[in-house]
Order: sequence, then structure tokens, then C-alpha cells
Amino acid sequence: MAKVVCNGFKVSSGSCEKNGFGGCGKNLDHLAPVVLKMQSLSKFGSVKSEVFGRRVGFTRQERSHLGGGGGGASDAMMSISIGKSLKWWEKGLQPNMKEIEGAEDLVESLSSAGDKLVVVDFFSPGCGGCKALHPKICQLAEMNPDVQFLQVNYEDHKSMCYSLNVHVLPFFRFYRGAEGRLCSFSCTNATIKKFKDALAKHSPDRCSLGPPKGLEEKELVALGANRDLSFVYTPRPEHQPKEIAPPALPQTPVPVSGPLSEPSLPLPLPIPLKSTSNMKEDSKDKNLVSSGR
Repeated sequence: MAKVVCNGFKVSSGSCEKNGFGGCGKNLDHLAPVVLKMQSLSKFGSVKSEVFGRRVGFTRQERSHLGGGGGGASDAMMSISIGKSLKWWEKGLQPNMKEIEGAEDLVESLSSAGDKLVVVDFFSPGCGGCKALHPKICQLAEMNPDVQFLQVNYEDHKSMCYSLNVHVLPFFRFYRGAEGRLCSFSCTNATIKKFKDALAKHSPDRCSLGPPKGLEEKELVALGANRDLSFVYTPRPEHQPKEIAPPALPQTPVPVSGPLSEPSLPLPLPIPLKSTSNMKEDSKDKNLVSSGR
């Protein structure tokens, strides 16, 4: 679709016409996105301009309509405005589909989702499986308007994906409210049933007790420690490392002193054991005494 305005000429849908005239009949369907400027349309000759290697021109008769039949030279400005061609991951997007701009955007999107089911779609422009699966994901997003789809471009956010342990594409993670991450898996166009089953399992409305959890604590810590990201995160108090106190030394019992307490007496010393030689001598002396010697 092209739209050209030039001194009363209007070119739309590849045709050229002028109010009250037959127009130039030029077909401009072949033009790529470009802005074409044509100045100083003289009385004689034809005006030509090159657009991506192809010539677009007006003859003297066609130029007479541009100049209004006057004898002097006229200046004209012609602009061609054609819609920008979309990339494959930009086609078919639904209102409930959003492209993530960074780690902070991802955390904020998960936190503001409330009890809504959130599907995070990790893809890469050069991934053939991602490209083949994209139209079906868009169809499922259209069929489930209450589900939020977040798209993460792996090529633009490699460091963030590395901190989130995403190493295979296409890859999906499901999140919901205070439950946090529900499941994560990789699937292709041939195994789309895995995605549909997960969507049917977690889609029913439910109320979560507590604020949305979003990413796991270790993932938030990894994102905050990543120097390639401008994401700052302070660990929660319950997850901060606690200082371990040294073990207490055993206390020696102290004897109780007072009017009711008895004075402590020293313990008797142990009696030394006799050796075998001494025992033999004692038995010998006993035998002599018994015999009367």
C-alpha cells in the first residue's frame, strides 16, 4: 500500500490519479519503504528519479498536470510512505502479548500480574523452531485473553537468559501469583500438545494467598550479581547468610555454699594396687605364721 501526494496527485494502492484527470497510470506496487523527493520540475523533458535501482518518472504530458499547465517551472515535493515490514516475531501479536525490554521489566511484569497466569516465551530470531511455533502461540494467546504472554528475545538478552538458566530454545515458563513458577519446559511445533496441556492445567482462575512471587530468590540474586545488567536487587532478610556463633564452652559446676550446705570433704586418695611379687611375699609370710615359725 503506497500513498503519494504531489501537487494534487494522490497515488493509493499502486495507482495514480488526479482530481478531474486520468492520472499518470503509474504502478508503484514495486516500491520499497522510501521517501522520494522530486524538486524543480522543469517545463521540458521528463523528470526521473531512481528508487532502489528502479526508475520512476513523469513525461512532459504527465508533468503538465503537475505544473497546472503553466509556462514556468514548478517545484514539487513528493513523498511515498509505506508501512514498515514486520519481523516474524512481530507478526500476529495479540493485546495480551508483550516483548520484555530487560531484567527489570521482566520482574515488574511478573509482580504486577496478580493472580493472572503468565507465560514467559524465550525465543531467538535465528531459531527455526521458534519461528514455526510462533503463529500457534499467537493463536493460543488470542484464545486465552486472560493469560499474559511475555516474549524474551534471547539475542537481545543473552546475559539475562544465562542468569535464568535458559540454554535451550524455544523455552517456556509458567508463573502464577503467590505460587511462583508452576512449570518450565521446551517444546516445538511437533510437541505443541505439551504447551496446550500446561495451558489447560494452569489456566483456570484461582486466588493466591499472598503477593505474586515471580522469579525465584536465587534467580533474582543471580540477576542482581550479573554485572552486564543494570538490575539491582537486595536479598530478603530470611535469605541472607547468618553469622554462626562459636560453640559455648562447657561450664564447670560451682559448689553451692550457704548455711544449709554441708562442708565439702576431700575425696580419699585411691589405694595403690599391689604387684604380684608383693602378693607372693605376703602369702609366704602368712604360711610361716601359720606353721609357727
